[in-house]
Amino acid sequence: MKLGFYEAVATLIGTTVGAGILGIPYVVAKSGFAAGMLHILIIGAVMILLKLYMGEVVLRTKKIHQMTGYAERYLGRDGKNWMVGTMIFGVYCALIAYTIGVGHSLNAIFPSLSPFFFSMVFFAVASTIIYRGLKAVKDSELLLTSLVVLIAGAIIAIALFSDKFSGANMSTFSYPFMLVPFGTVLFAFMGSTAVPEMKLELGRNAKKLKKAIVIGGLIPIAVYALFALAVVGTSSGTVSEVATISLSEVFGGSMAVLANLFAVLAMGTSFIALGLALRDMYIYDYKMHETEAWVLTCLFPLATFVFGINSFIAVIGIAGAISGGLQSIIIVMMHKAAKTRGERKPEYSLRYSTVIGMTIIGIFIAGMIYQIATSFSVS
Repeated sequence: MKLGFYEAVATLIGTTVGAGILGIPYVVAKSGFAAGMLHILIIGAVMILLKLYMGEVVLRTKKIHQMTGYAERYLGRDGKNWMVGTMIFGVYCALIAYTIGVGHSLNAIFPSLSPFFFSMVFFAVASTIIYRGLKAVKDSELLLTSLVVLIAGAIIAIALFSDKFSGANMSTFSYPFMLVPFGTVLFAFMGSTAVPEMKLELGRNAKKLKKAIVIGGLIPIAVYALFALAVVGTSSGTVSEVATISLSEVFGGSMAVLANLFAVLAMGTSFIALGLALRDMYIYDYKMHETEAWVLTCLFPLATFVFGINSFIAVIGIAGAISGGLQSIIIVMMHKAAKTRGERKPEYSLRYSTVIGMTIIGIFIAGMIYQIATSFSVS
């Protein structure tokens, strides 16, 4: 296989696996290990299907667009507006969550200073990078996300083969909280925005897009399942909202530093990448001045955090359920429309099923309602 295939797989993995991994062990422990694993497996499989839908949409279209462009092409101006709104909402929620999470992670390493202090320092540094629009950060994103995956693998191996790991920690089940993982797990699997880029990387080898999406979708499922197993299996008590804090409490020493620096790296790179993308959208798509775009990007997350939103899990759960859910529904609708309005014969084609499409839409609508109703009451 040519290098482009592996680049495409790496792009999807790098876009998918990020800071969302840090919230999965908490919700898995909350619901019970078996219920949490079912969420990872089922949502992971559904998201592979949706990315395959997105891949077919891309292949049926002559020009390369971003998600908003495909929504406008197949669903009109309203489709584009809905896609823009869901993406902006998801980015803002992620920026808030990462500000919270980094503060708690650094506090676990340096407990003499408060999480709020570290969150504000992190926000000041990251927002400065976004203001300057450093191209080097964009260019190194794939390298940094690869490093995140490698460190996650090392942490998983250390935890699973340690004497602190116990299968008894996975025996719990909580019926009242069995649906708690939905939004957080969905947040962790969002990554459909990578599909147009994958097509470009494959070039004339676009027939490999289907295989690249399947492989690039299966690896995050394995990583998330193993990471949840490692954290829950070594945490005999309550798992922290940011999973690496639990690991540092169990292992201490160098693991405390490694695990929480991993968390800071994962959340910091995601914060900067998302912030730059949002800033650039305001500049290039909405013709804003650079300073105005930066203020609009950073002011809302900062104000929300300062005025008291401080639950990492609640924020990424809402982001996953609403932003991820609405994006997924739009993809189902685009896939159906592209079947009749596509401009070219695609390299692969999935049969559209009204039953499957309506089932997926129904699940995501129910998930949004549940997440909104429960996010800030789960503890």
